[in-house]
Amino acid sequence: QVQLVESGGGLVQAGGSLRLSCSASGGFVSFQSMAWYRQAPGKQRDLVASITSDGSPNYIDAVKDRFTISRDAAKNAVFLQMNSLKPEDTAGYYCNLRNARLSPVSTRGYDYWGQGTQVTVSS
Repeated sequence: QVQLVESGGGLVQAGGSLRLSCSASGGFVSFQSMAWYRQAPGKQRDLVASITSDGSPNYIDAVKDRFTISRDAAKNAVFLQMNSLKPEDTAGYYCNLRNARLSPVSTRGYDYWGQGTQVTVSS
């Protein structure tokens, strides 16, 4: 069973930094990308940053030059370094594993989510 476990959230003052970690386990053999999403109360869950299986990153404009996504391919882990945090970054942050295949002959991939970690930025 594929599982994603996140850590690293917390409370920080505006301008501060946090580093989120997500470790994926459970026997998948390939995937398309890993990503971080965030969801504020009463709002939809939105993509923040993603990184493909070959290491290509992508960011939304709101976090470019402040956030950095990286990965440890050997450990199936993804990280989100968040600098210069703003109150509007406050949200639950969720790790996503996209289009994971469970065997080499699978023709279908599945998406998985972590349980989320709260990031709160005070002004």
